[in-house]
Amino acid sequence: MKKISKKWLALLVLTGGSFMIVIDATIVNVALPSIRASLGFNQSSLAWVVNAYLLTFGGFMLLGGRLGDLYGHKRLFLAGLMLFTAASLVCGISDTQTQLIVARAIQGLGGALVSAIGLSITMDLFTEPVERTKAMGVFGFVSAGGGSVGVLLGGVLTDVLSWHWIFLVNVPVGAFVYFLALRLLPGSHKETVSTRLDVAGAVTITSSLLLAVYAIVNGNQVGWLTGQTLGLLAASVVLMVSFLVIESRVKAPLMPLTLLKKRNIATANVVGVLWAASMFAFFFISALYLQLVLHYSPLKVGLAFLPSNVIMGIFSLGLSARLVMKYGIKAPLAVGLGLAAAGLLLFARIPVHGHFLTDILPSMILLGFGAGMAFNPVLLAAMSDVEPQDSGLASGIVNTSFMMGGALGLAILASVAAARTNHLTAAGSNALAALTSGYHVAFLIGALAAIVAAVLGASVLRQSAPMTQEQLESTEVEEAEVLAEEAI
Repeated sequence: MKKISKKWLALLVLTGGSFMIVIDATIVNVALPSIRASLGFNQSSLAWVVNAYLLTFGGFMLLGGRLGDLYGHKRLFLAGLMLFTAASLVCGISDTQTQLIVARAIQGLGGALVSAIGLSITMDLFTEPVERTKAMGVFGFVSAGGGSVGVLLGGVLTDVLSWHWIFLVNVPVGAFVYFLALRLLPGSHKETVSTRLDVAGAVTITSSLLLAVYAIVNGNQVGWLTGQTLGLLAASVVLMVSFLVIESRVKAPLMPLTLLKKRNIATANVVGVLWAASMFAFFFISALYLQLVLHYSPLKVGLAFLPSNVIMGIFSLGLSARLVMKYGIKAPLAVGLGLAAAGLLLFARIPVHGHFLTDILPSMILLGFGAGMAFNPVLLAAMSDVEPQDSGLASGIVNTSFMMGGALGLAILASVAAARTNHLTAAGSNALAALTSGYHVAFLIGALAAIVAAVLGASVLRQSAPMTQEQLESTEVEEAEVLAEEAI
């Protein structure tokens, strides 16, 4: 009993660290106008308050996961947590543009370590299928709900206090999680075949990801067909090909290429890219609509996301795990992504003078159900085919897929929405009507991405075996006994 309790407490520590990282990707967005006014950013330089974080977060995720496999998951998790917390303090007290952007980049580096390694430690802690499904449900809640919680928290802190507190709030939380992690996380880790780091592989893949993220997040500003964007993407592809060549020849590769041949890992990562693009359409484009078209305050924007947060929490923390145990991973994944697509399709018809109850709430509810159901199966599919010594690497791969999918999806959606808005404005349309029409196109593309992800998941993923009725009943009896013992 004591061992089980400590294991679940350790999971809360891991998800507490990951939760800070996830919400930090979105918490800044509602505070950007305040940051711009306070530090004197222009429109192009303001984007780097977000982009600096995304750049290092996406660029170092894969390397961070592998370093954890080689040199100890707990050690690298603590290092990432300390780096993220210290950088958050610097962000919170920043009084210059350069200071804030540099600190945001360091935040992203720390976040990459925490995100990649937290999931792999969870896989090591929970080896039984039932426990692992429930634990991944908790991680699914953090991944699915963290973005919208960030919007809510950003609105509250910016309205009630100031933009500085969206960063300063991480300091006591990070210190507390660090204190608990020292005592609750397992200190040992399974040895890999080699403790030598594949330096050439690490340099090429990290450089490739950094260039790709830089090109993507900067594409809307400098143009997608400019020499800079095309050159950076070409250089990223060359480095990626070089990485694959290196990995096929070295004795101890950073990423064994056999991982890419595993059907569930490959499929789950493609689904993750498409799913992240859809969710970023939900988080960012809907927040822009609420602020710029309906003129919601930052606090009101955050509260508008509350229904989806609650539904995501209920599903991810219990119902999603039961669905996976009863039906396997394919059906909950396909249904969840289908519901999310339906929610985005409803958003694709929102009017200029929309009302929350009739135009916003139905979509929020559908997206809450969809995200709550789908994230657990996606994570389980991505991590189910790997050996324990490669869990950090697999975690880094799936997190990188989510990150790259989100960044690329947002860049494409924002670009398409802006092009549609500019076209209608030039044709003489009303400014708000043109803006809303641009958002319609973005939501439609996000819905199509979710539909494709649902079809891929349903048709290509290898099904996990659902539990029999006897196993389900046995699990329910065990849960009741555990609850009774804890009550005593």
